[in-house]
Amino acid sequence: MMEADTKQILKQALSRRTIAVISHPDAGKSTLSEALLLHSNAITEAGAIHGKAGRRGTVSDWMEMEKARGISVSSAVLQFTVGDAIVNLVDTPGHADFSEDTFRVLAAVDAVIMLIDAAKGMETQTMKLFEVCKARGLPVITVINKWDRPGQDALELVDEILTRTGMRSMPRNWPVGDSGHMLGLLNPEAMTMNRYTRAPGGAKKVLAEKLSAETAEAEYPLEFQTAVEESSLLELEDQFYDRDAFLAQEATPLFFASAVQNIGVEELLHFIMEQGPPPQARPDAEGTPYELTSDFSGYVFKVQTGMDKAHRDRIAFMRICSGVFERGMVATHAQSGKPFPTKYSQQVFGRDRTTVDTAWPGDVVGLVNASTLRPGDTLHAGQSVLFPPFKPFAPEHFRVGKTGDASKHKQFRKGIEQLDREGVIQVFYSERRGQQRPVLGAVGPMQFEVVSARMESDFGAAVSFDALDYSVARDIDDEAAAILSERQDCEVLYRNDGTPVALFRDPWRLRTVQRDHPHLLPDPPGSATSASVSARR
Repeated sequence: MMEADTKQILKQALSRRTIAVISHPDAGKSTLSEALLLHSNAITEAGAIHGKAGRRGTVSDWMEMEKARGISVSSAVLQFTVGDAIVNLVDTPGHADFSEDTFRVLAAVDAVIMLIDAAKGMETQTMKLFEVCKARGLPVITVINKWDRPGQDALELVDEILTRTGMRSMPRNWPVGDSGHMLGLLNPEAMTMNRYTRAPGGAKKVLAEKLSAETAEAEYPLEFQTAVEESSLLELEDQFYDRDAFLAQEATPLFFASAVQNIGVEELLHFIMEQGPPPQARPDAEGTPYELTSDFSGYVFKVQTGMDKAHRDRIAFMRICSGVFERGMVATHAQSGKPFPTKYSQQVFGRDRTTVDTAWPGDVVGLVNASTLRPGDTLHAGQSVLFPPFKPFAPEHFRVGKTGDASKHKQFRKGIEQLDREGVIQVFYSERRGQQRPVLGAVGPMQFEVVSARMESDFGAAVSFDALDYSVARDIDDEAAAILSERQDCEVLYRNDGTPVALFRDPWRLRTVQRDHPHLLPDPPGSATSASVSARR
């Protein structure tokens, strides 16, 4: 085993940038992730071409459902090197139905890239994600995407960000030309302009020609002067770049880009390398920071089955929080106290895998055949530590799952239990319905489509659903379960961990039951359900 000293751990940690790309659906999240890979030379040709209808599958979209529909419903982890920085890029689900998965991913990163559609501005999911980032203390880099298409005025977008988030924008570039008529990008500090020669379909790197202020003004007198005046106006309003304000979430570095054309991506990549925050000490379950130089510790934020159909294995994605990870080390699973071998540790790049022998704080390692691990679990070696577990979101959609083929019941049970452990769906049981008819709870209805696709492809057990007329779930205790089980206007079910949950048709029905039993259904601040709901607002 290698002995890593404090200086070596800190040096390696300082070179890491662990970052997630998040956005409202269809803002170009996977396209930007692919463009970052292209400009870092991690791939030679981007998978995105002219929008979703015609795009090839991107590296980060590996599920057949993602490729067919042009959406991201799973998280992917992609590591690449830029200069002296090692970037761990976590691509998250874009669709709102998978916001719980995104929430888990944000527990594993040190900063985020918030992507905003130039035409649509601050959308519903964008605001929810800003609020989650604020709650988690994550610095935000904002990218106004799709500037090659008609959209809103640049200053109006800056004003909307300030009004709705309270964060001032610090432009790192500024568009020359209106949205839909993009001539290039101004560098406000150097007072130069980049003019781009676009590759067909955005599959290759864009070529940038740097123009001096004199040349740019001569060729584009009105547009260049407007860009200079608008960016200067923001500096007069104290919206110049301040790294401390960025790290403190008081301000957001702002980039304009066209990810599908690879325009503005190079500037963003260099900013991540030079200004992105490295890993910091992570608070444990008691709120005490666990130092980077402490013994090895890691946090499981994602569990995924079916990424390699040839092996049908299960991968737990773990963020290294402290110390040094070495393949083959025997760690301790904090939740059970049992030893956990790490012989099969990998880095996953789309469908491709490579063995990981050593990893440092900020890195993400995939642990193969991790059947005992769940999202929110902690692994450690030496000194004991436990990081805060995830609190599940309150599901709002419920269906009874069943298989029509009795011979497939074993595969059905195995698949449902597996998807529950991965966090793809929440599974509930009751004596009345029996083990063969579990109730599945989801934040959004598209989760049921993923369950159906995964059950058939990964476990060979087709599943059908019967919809239930419930929209509200509340965690309760055993006393409340005994009393509420006698009522006709709610149903009591149990999670696999034994937690009783009461289901109600709507909030009005819940309030009726609360009036009858106020001591059984309190809504204290910070409860699992209220915290989940608050995170999603």
